[in-house]
Amino acid sequence: MSIEWVNRAVDDLRAWGRARGLDVDVDEVRLLCDYASDYLDVNELGDFTPVAFEELLLNIYPRKVIAPPESAPETVAAARTLVDFLLSTEEIGGKMAVRMRSVLDRIEPEMPIALADTSRFGMAKSLFSAMGADSLEQQAGDAILSVSAVQEEPVVEHCDCPGCSPLPPVRLAPRETLVQSALRVPLLTDARRLVQWMLAGGRTPTVKGRLRVRDATEAIAQLSVTDPGLLWELAVHTGLVTVEGTAIFDGEDFDPLDIWAATVEFVVEKETGGAVTGEVSLDEELYGLCDMLYRLQAPVPIPLVREYLDEIGLVEEGEIDVPEVVRRLAYCGMAEPGDELLELTPLALWGLHRLYTDLGIEAPQAADLALADAPELIEGLLSGMPAEMAEADIEGWLRHRSPAQAVAELLGSVSGAPSVARGIAVTIVDRLGPDAEEAVRAFLEEPELRPHAIHWLTARGLAAPALTSEEVLWMSVDMLVLAMPSAEEDPETFAENMSASGPPQSVIEEMWRVDHPEVVEVLELLGRSLRDHNAAKAARKAAFKARSRAIG
Repeated sequence: MSIEWVNRAVDDLRAWGRARGLDVDVDEVRLLCDYASDYLDVNELGDFTPVAFEELLLNIYPRKVIAPPESAPETVAAARTLVDFLLSTEEIGGKMAVRMRSVLDRIEPEMPIALADTSRFGMAKSLFSAMGADSLEQQAGDAILSVSAVQEEPVVEHCDCPGCSPLPPVRLAPRETLVQSALRVPLLTDARRLVQWMLAGGRTPTVKGRLRVRDATEAIAQLSVTDPGLLWELAVHTGLVTVEGTAIFDGEDFDPLDIWAATVEFVVEKETGGAVTGEVSLDEELYGLCDMLYRLQAPVPIPLVREYLDEIGLVEEGEIDVPEVVRRLAYCGMAEPGDELLELTPLALWGLHRLYTDLGIEAPQAADLALADAPELIEGLLSGMPAEMAEADIEGWLRHRSPAQAVAELLGSVSGAPSVARGIAVTIVDRLGPDAEEAVRAFLEEPELRPHAIHWLTARGLAAPALTSEEVLWMSVDMLVLAMPSAEEDPETFAENMSASGPPQSVIEEMWRVDHPEVVEVLELLGRSLRDHNAAKAARKAAFKARSRAIG
């Protein structure tokens, strides 16, 4: 959960507390910040509001965090400390602090009731609290995004062979938007200005088609451009100007996106001698950097960019001014402007997609899933799209259907399907309210979906059959299957989450008995991942029993 701003805030809070001799509950404040960041779009300390505290403590915590009602005063006390810290550091003013404290005073007696209200529990919280888990910091309901999402703090990897691993699907912007963006790229605007200036003045290039030194000097003064040589080479490469001997002609009226595609090829593949990024070595490695950003589809913090450059051996050749590199790439239309993150523009994403296609590399596009049918939605979510894209598609898909229709389509499509597809369908259904009751009840007769349907009804305080011990075991295995892809990618985080939110040892010991096709894989994963020695040993023994039963 933690992201960079949360880490900084917690460090500052710890120092603030020490300076005042205060015993600050740093872990609880971190949890507040983490959940506010994940669910309330709080991206910095100054984004906290009274409404955010109310939503966090009365809705998010009861749904996501397994905690006894008597722990509410500790959480509220941590929130009050956070308010004191916000006021002291001038993130908020005095009037805002008064409003926040007033809201917390009102919340304090309500929060224990909210924590005890099982109808507010999220799916995984209900399941594992029923099995006896002490805490739940990662929700299986969020696993739908972790299956397809990049990490919040991406691990920067580099590969010298772009075709060695499949490219992720990307969502490309509409053509009209891309055309307008292409017409506004500063690099291309300056290249067009240079061409028209050359034509209007009757100027000619050298016999090799290069810009004359005299013309370059005058262009810098008259057009206020910094590198007319680069602009001229780009203009020739993209067809903005045609050179025949020492004669030049205005280029044809090409499609703006064709011009842009040629620009991307020029920027990332041609020998530009440092004219693009300001660093010769980085110009030579620009394809790899852009490929990395394309695969991540997420902003990369500048410190991580520096680490990446260090890993591929560029920093050893001299200090690289990464913010200046970002500024130059923004001028070229390749990167979003900014001093803290490096991120491809939608136009750059399109241009790289076109480049990959031209090179014969398979570059899949992510379809808009909002209008897809349920199987297409689930398949698309499993394809590896970024978390924000997946979230938008789910919300759009649900908006086009009534709750009853959504349940019927989703659960109907996964009867007999693999566990990971069923898990995604179930977690989407978990977003729906009591209006979907009748549709959910219709699946009580489906053996694979019955435990999920019972849980859904129970969590909303609706009449439902009791889960048998076998159904609880079966559902726990079923939901853990959904976490397996992310567990393989990031075993350390998975181990942390299982320590906080996994099934208790007593449940693990009995899992081998359940008739689930993936029970062996789940138990082996737990045996490798659990940090508690006894629980891990129990998982390995249970996996042996499950394999033996299957053989027998």
